[in-house]
Amino acid sequence: MQVYLVGGAVRDQLLGRPIKDKDFVVVGATVADMLAAGFQQVGADFPVFLHPVSREEYALARTERKQGLGYQGFSVHASPDVTLREDLQRRDLTVNAMAIEVKSLTDDTPITGKVVDYYGGLQDIKIKTLRHVSSAFSEDPLRVLRTARFYGRYYDLGFSIADETLLLMRQLVSSGELAHLSSERIWQESSRAMMQVSPQVYWQQLFEIGALTEYFAPLHQVWSHAQYGQIREIVQTALYFAGQMQLNLSQRWALLMASLNTDSFALKPTNSNSDNIESDNTASNDIASNDIASNDIAADNTASNNIATAVKGINEIGNSAKVPKAQTQFATLFVQQAQKLSIIDQLSAAEKIDLIQACSAHKAPDKLSQLLVISHVLKLAIQHRQMMLALNSFHAIGMDDIDQNLKGPAIGEALRQRRIEHLQAQPVL
Repeated sequence: MQVYLVGGAVRDQLLGRPIKDKDFVVVGATVADMLAAGFQQVGADFPVFLHPVSREEYALARTERKQGLGYQGFSVHASPDVTLREDLQRRDLTVNAMAIEVKSLTDDTPITGKVVDYYGGLQDIKIKTLRHVSSAFSEDPLRVLRTARFYGRYYDLGFSIADETLLLMRQLVSSGELAHLSSERIWQESSRAMMQVSPQVYWQQLFEIGALTEYFAPLHQVWSHAQYGQIREIVQTALYFAGQMQLNLSQRWALLMASLNTDSFALKPTNSNSDNIESDNTASNDIASNDIASNDIAADNTASNNIATAVKGINEIGNSAKVPKAQTQFATLFVQQAQKLSIIDQLSAAEKIDLIQACSAHKAPDKLSQLLVISHVLKLAIQHRQMMLALNSFHAIGMDDIDQNLKGPAIGEALRQRRIEHLQAQPVL
């Protein structure tokens, strides 16, 4: 009998990351051997056991064969003759397919500390690449989500997904296999991904390979709409800030779902020159008061319709991806109150009292605090995008874009003016 520490514990030890859970593989043992040693068997699909003291998981070495649809469509073979190499080959990524031998079932001290690496995990850690172990990767659609989640987890370390692995992920999406995943597993992976340091990476990656259409269709529709391309960028920036600020799951989910309320972003083009601005202002001043009132009513109706559409989308995603009620309700509340939260300092006393009532802040003041925080995060993301556009305009204009005959201070002024004009021509918020 040989016992090995495997998977994430080995990976994170090599990366210098904290080890949260330890998993072990036992080679050359039977179910009877494990039960005789005092282990408790759990799970009906394959032999996994809990250590009688540490409660850590020990699994018999096993192989798997694809026989049906989805991640559950496998037959499992576990016996004393299954080798460690065979067991590791069934794993998803090379960085998860390494092992370190330990002394025994009752002593998890490494024998030598040498890493058993049949599939190039050490090299892929060195070059910071997430790569599939074998073509068997394509047999399990859950690996699309897992790989995207690991990408978000190690994005800050500079990891990327290997091109050939991305190709397999796209093929899995195109095959329709994701439709056979359970909604519970979708949420399990997505919520874990949402709590990573870089949660935006998971959603961006799934969007790029078309994996949002099955369980997150309303989100995919907004993000892929040409008119709302900016929203995706802003929300992903907001999620990045949420990760840096260690916001909770409900706050992060609300920021993602804010994508569905396009009114929250007040999309509008910038006028390309001052003449247009003056013309618009003059025209606005000429509008009769009754027309203004009519426009206000129309705007209110449009906003209400957009909020209703967003809430419908949040509920649709909540049902298809089995999002817990707490997250769905919090996201709905944020979408409904986003406009007022964004101008809290401009609200009248009556409007503030009404907002307290609407948010049930008199019963749960922390909820209002959390809503205000994500409102500020979203605003910060919008401001960040505006300044990135300004930075791009600054770099887009160089000496070749101005009169070559200019001299001295006139050069700097000409560059400044051209950069201003370039920025004014960009669609901003």
